Amino acid sequence: MTKLLEYIEIETGESIEFTVIWLHGLGASGHDFEPIVPELKLLSRPGIRFLFPHAPIRPITINGDAAMRGWYDIDSLNFEARNQDNEGIAESVAAIDELIANEIERGIAETNIVIAGFSQGGAIALQAGLTLPRKLAGIVALSTYLPMTKAEVEQLDDTKMSMPIFMAHGAVDEVIRVEYAEQSCEKLKARNANIEWHQYDIAHSVSNEEVDDLSIWFKRLFGM
Repeated sequence: MTKLLEYIEIETGESIEFTVIWLHGLGASGHDFEPIVPELKLLSRPGIRFLFPHAPIRPITINGDAAMRGWYDIDSLNFEARNQDNEGIAESVAAIDELIANEIERGIAETNIVIAGFSQGGAIALQAGLTLPRKLAGIVALSTYLPMTKAEVEQLDDTKMSMPIFMAHGAVDEVIRVEYAEQSCEKLKARNANIEWHQYDIAHSVSNEEVDDLSIWFKRLFGM
């Protein structure tokens, strides 16, 4: 096993049965979503371990090659013109798989692990959850998109389509336009994926209503 990503850990109870690995957006860090744990208003039983890993620091082309935390490089906000950093995406997916493997070693069942993420982190959450040879509990994808072509989605394992996916986006998102998220959602729906879609009147951010909806989804998933 390679060196694990550094991460922040928060537990909601004494007897931990589930793990949520939550990935931040470009230029942020694992601290970005720490405050969401109490806002989700989850019960103490079953206990949930939240991991908030820090992405590696790398030069980001669209930001003048400035070094910052990022799961992969981006050279344009125009999805039709950008060159996708498939190598960086694959490296981050492998790093998340190491975290999953470590949680399994700590006693968490593979089927009790959720990958969540916002923006870039959400793209990695979708890519990892849908392509890794693991049977996970679910995926949370906020203000993001699926970095796969329609042909690649059609090649996904049928068993992945029953995995619960919570996908949400802002209608006035200026960073990742909502139509890109909608296109990703439709690709998955065409495969009869178990996806729950939400749209809010917000920009590239997370709203209180979104957190409330996500809380309901988590409670249902965790049997609370």
